[in-house]
Amino acid sequence: MIWLEFIGSSALIVFAATKLAGYGDAISIRTRLGGLFVGTLLMAGATSLPELLTSINAINQGVPNLTVGNIFGSCMFNMFLLAMIDLLYRRLHILRRLAITHALSGALALLLIGLSVFFILAQIDISVGWMGLDSIVLIALYLLGTRILFGGNRDSGSGEPPAPEEFEGVPTLRRAAIGFGLAALALVAITPLLVSSSAGIAESTGLSTGFVGIALVGIITSLPEVVTTVQAARLGAYDLAAGNLFGSNIFNIFTLGLTDLFYADGRFLAEVGDIMSIAGMLALVVTNLALLGNLARNLAWGETRRQIVELDAALIVVVYLLGMWLLYSRGLIG
Repeated sequence: MIWLEFIGSSALIVFAATKLAGYGDAISIRTRLGGLFVGTLLMAGATSLPELLTSINAINQGVPNLTVGNIFGSCMFNMFLLAMIDLLYRRLHILRRLAITHALSGALALLLIGLSVFFILAQIDISVGWMGLDSIVLIALYLLGTRILFGGNRDSGSGEPPAPEEFEGVPTLRRAAIGFGLAALALVAITPLLVSSSAGIAESTGLSTGFVGIALVGIITSLPEVVTTVQAARLGAYDLAAGNLFGSNIFNIFTLGLTDLFYADGRFLAEVGDIMSIAGMLALVVTNLALLGNLARNLAWGETRRQIVELDAALIVVVYLLGMWLLYSRGLIG
């Protein structure tokens, strides 16, 4: 029964989040925002909403490691997805086609992930009100970083009036906004069932809630990114695809800091087990490999460059799979 609840709630969350992302895309078209900004901020925030709601519900149900596992697991899976797209679309070499601006979003993701791991291990017991200083720093860096990203891409939208055919089949701004809101409400209603069933799976299998968060919940909440990223890649919108994934990692760590706002029993990161830092380090490594693949596009290595970029994608896949095995071996103890 618990597995049926998990599968049913997962399917509903993926459906609602996919609709959310679709309406977010329509909003971006209607408002003429730049593709890089839309991918990194708007679309990433939309497709990462399940992670935020899952985190809030996880702390309400007393499973903080599920929150962190979900966030780090989602960060890992996002980079795994980017690598798989690069390997599947070999002739396109997506990693080296990305705008150099993604180096900035990738670096911001690295900074936030690295700091979150540091805060988990360092356990800096300083609070401002009921929130930990560590969470406040993560939130502040997210806001500062996204402002820099937005400031660097103010001109990424087109100043010319859109052609009528560009809006063909695209919902009106009013309809898209209503659909976006309804999909978000559906996620709010469904997410508690996903969290409770995930905690039940951890209890029945003997696995830790942290590993369940990484291996199950983190992947499920990342499936909207799979849909939107694959669609963007097929359409040749590589900046939107990569911006969605890098931006999702950025938003995930923002979620980690924001979770403390809803945790009234002290610093949230103080409740997180040190073992979760392994997942954070793995997320850091695969994000770094993806960033290297992005930067390698600017090195004039001719044909060798192609092999190195493909190697980056393969390394991400290998590190992800080996990392999941390592986390499984550590996650058997509840």
